[in-house]
Amino acid sequence: MSPIKQVGAAALLACLAIAASAQSSSVTLYGNLDQYLNYIHSSSGASIKSLEDGEFLRSRFGVRGAEDLGGGLTAKFQLEGGFSTDTGTTADTTRFWDRQAWVGLAYAGVGEFRMGRQNGPIFGRGGYIDYTARTLGSLINNFGVPSRYDNDFSYLSPRVAGVQVEAHLALPETATGNRPKVLQGSIDYVNDWMRVGYMAVRGKPQAGGAVQKDVVYDNYFFNWMYGRGTVYVAYVRSNNNTSSAVSNNAATILGNVGGFNAGTDTNLNNFYGVFQLSADYRVTDQLRVGGLWGQIKDKSGRSRGADGGSVGAYYDLSKRTTLITMYETMKNGANGGWRPSGSAGLKTNFTNPADINGRTIDGLQVGIVHRF
Repeated sequence: MSPIKQVGAAALLACLAIAASAQSSSVTLYGNLDQYLNYIHSSSGASIKSLEDGEFLRSRFGVRGAEDLGGGLTAKFQLEGGFSTDTGTTADTTRFWDRQAWVGLAYAGVGEFRMGRQNGPIFGRGGYIDYTARTLGSLINNFGVPSRYDNDFSYLSPRVAGVQVEAHLALPETATGNRPKVLQGSIDYVNDWMRVGYMAVRGKPQAGGAVQKDVVYDNYFFNWMYGRGTVYVAYVRSNNNTSSAVSNNAATILGNVGGFNAGTDTNLNNFYGVFQLSADYRVTDQLRVGGLWGQIKDKSGRSRGADGGSVGAYYDLSKRTTLITMYETMKNGANGGWRPSGSAGLKTNFTNPADINGRTIDGLQVGIVHRF
């Protein structure tokens, strides 16, 4: 066992011991398993059949807890690691708790303060973006979603008159010791029939980089909640995309799950606008259906956009177990190089640019999610 996994296992055993002996505090073990059969086909003629992890919820295991300190003050912590159910391997081979590892204090009526690796506001509000909760079948998800960063200090306000705010400051570690900042923030309002909000990320460039421009990610959303359904409208404006050996749009400048803006990529000058219209409806207490249409518009005029949509159905066998089926399609622009992605990136995906750039990609999935 590697030293990293040994440390993670030791931490897990310690948390289990705490859970067994805790009296004044509460400790919860939780997680989920998400497996699905995936078929995707490119207009180049290439196709892929695979068993994948993380269509809707990336498989994970976590421990979270809270201790009442009295006087309205509560201590909190959360540790969470991702893994692949189909192979049993960790999602990130460099660390055990790759998803979250933070400790914080909450004060009644004031809010919550956290320190450590934690989910950002854009990731946490995926359920407000579209019927997929911004996972497989979502063009906004295919574009890429800033999710979490190391050394993150955050504040989450209580909801007052329907309004809640959240702010983050992350100081990613670099080999030079220079710490370019990642700023995140959000504000949203909700009542009994609608929700509206704005979320943002700014990845400040590292000092000395040739391209001194921020990574920008602005996300606006509106939900109309009617009866047994919801209509979702969402728009993203961002320059957080760059090419790779795989395709014209296969990489990000500021990593979605860590990293920093080195200030060296000229694609910081190129912006995209991503628009989505989506809706879902609960046909029965067990069955929810939904669909969306969206467009990635390349504002630089290089024809690196795409449009497409999806339809899906979610059937709850119980409060913990859900069956999912989905069909999605995405038509790349003449130079667009977008590929499908789920809650976790597809382990088996198109890697030949000739199967991606300028191609239409269709997919069909059937899967199961179990929460514990």
